[in-house]
Amino acid sequence: MMNILYENDSFLIAVKPADILSEDTGKDDCMPGLLRAGGQRSVFCVHRLDRAVGGVMVYAKSAASAAKLSKIVSERQMEKEYLAIVHGVPDPEAGEMRDLLFKDSSKNKSFVVKRMRKGVKEAVLDYQRLGTERFDEKECSLVWIRLHTGRSHQIRVQFSSRKMPLLGDRRYGSPDGSSKIALWSYRLRFSLGGKEYEFSALPENAPWVGFSSELSSL
Repeated sequence: MMNILYENDSFLIAVKPADILSEDTGKDDCMPGLLRAGGQRSVFCVHRLDRAVGGVMVYAKSAASAAKLSKIVSERQMEKEYLAIVHGVPDPEAGEMRDLLFKDSSKNKSFVVKRMRKGVKEAVLDYQRLGTERFDEKECSLVWIRLHTGRSHQIRVQFSSRKMPLLGDRRYGSPDGSSKIALWSYRLRFSLGGKEYEFSALPENAPWVGFSSELSSL
């Protein structure tokens, strides 16, 4: 059963499971399809998460609402917060990451580059370490992240470029292939029609249970 946190006449907020496409394929194997199967008549995707990533998402219920929400997203007026488990310990514990990213569409992979050129975009995020535990005798850290830009694989490649790949993210260098990518869309904030909205959901199960005390304090 799909976990819907909130809905009104304009939009709904749902928790996307990992390994489900966020965009519409026209079938039931994606979030819009699952929502339609659950009784929603019209579902419009206005932002996306990587297939392997779970967490909070907003979907419009009409074309007019989709246009308004898409504008909010494109103008960076939707605040997005994430949780991730990374290999190692961030130093400093909190700060900003600012990089130039190039996406190689043929490989579906992004890279940090040193200079601006065609196809390169700036990527910016803030982070804070919430705790550190050992997984298979290796230190891993729970990190809170706020995105200021929404580049392809941004969180994954920015941490990987600093030798802190996300747990389970073999595409970007994680030595651990036994778990899913430890990245979660934790909170969304935005304003629509003069009203402020905020929604959040915490991840469950492995490997997040290793940080249950830190997550319970959020």
